[in-house]
Amino acid sequence: MSNWWPNMWLRSGDTSSANNFLGFLEDTLNKLKNKTVSLLRLDSGFFQTNILEYLEQKGMDYVEAVKFSSPFQKLIARSYTWLLLDTGIEVCDQLYQSASWDKPRRIVMVRQRLKDRPQATGKQLRLFSEEEIYRNYRYSAYVTNLKFAPAEIWRLYRERDDAENIIKELKYDFGFDSFNLKDFYATEAALTFAMIAYNLMALFRTFVLQEKTQKTLSTLRYRTFAIGAYFEKLNGKLALKIALSKKRRQCFSGIWNYSKVFNYPFQFSNAKFGFKHQITK
Repeated sequence: MSNWWPNMWLRSGDTSSANNFLGFLEDTLNKLKNKTVSLLRLDSGFFQTNILEYLEQKGMDYVEAVKFSSPFQKLIARSYTWLLLDTGIEVCDQLYQSASWDKPRRIVMVRQRLKDRPQATGKQLRLFSEEEIYRNYRYSAYVTNLKFAPAEIWRLYRERDDAENIIKELKYDFGFDSFNLKDFYATEAALTFAMIAYNLMALFRTFVLQEKTQKTLSTLRYRTFAIGAYFEKLNGKLALKIALSKKRRQCFSGIWNYSKVFNYPFQFSNAKFGFKHQITK
């Protein structure tokens, strides 16, 4: 299934990630109407008590990265029940109640040993940087209302990396970061058209190409769209002659024929979003 870009707000470049996030989320849910959002993955920029409370009031499942403030660094340092998940990867979880919370919440923690995983993501515990054991690891932590195993929580959060791929494709293939008009609303309109173009391409990839591996626009441009061709008159009619090798003709004919009977089957049983980015300029 292809990824979709359901909503976008253009905001000032110095606006923090969580600023008016709940308004943005409400607007997005209204646009989705009766579609089900099965999971929200949020980075630490949205780690705020009011956001957690809102999601729980709405009955929405979430996995959110924790800010590495002093209390959470101390919580991780006090965790001794680490379970080995793979070479150099250990996980644990426990209930924790922050001073600003009215109830305890589940925290899932992950640590990766740099000796085994030198490219490991995560952060070091700065409060304990002088102690060798903590310098040997990279840590990450997540707050969640899901009851899955800690390893599954970590896997679910890591899937939000696909949202980063959408951002990259929007920037490099659709020019999201290459223009900034003088007027705010003109820039917003231009970005909206780019978002529509992205979603149209998502429709094309999902329902016409129907490939397991979704190709980026830059790949499709040369594989599907930018193909040499010319018109020739045959028996009083114009025929389009397309320069394709024999191996590609059958595939291209299938795309061409299917596009003629394409019946917009745009339906969702669920949706997953990681609201890290509201495009800013």
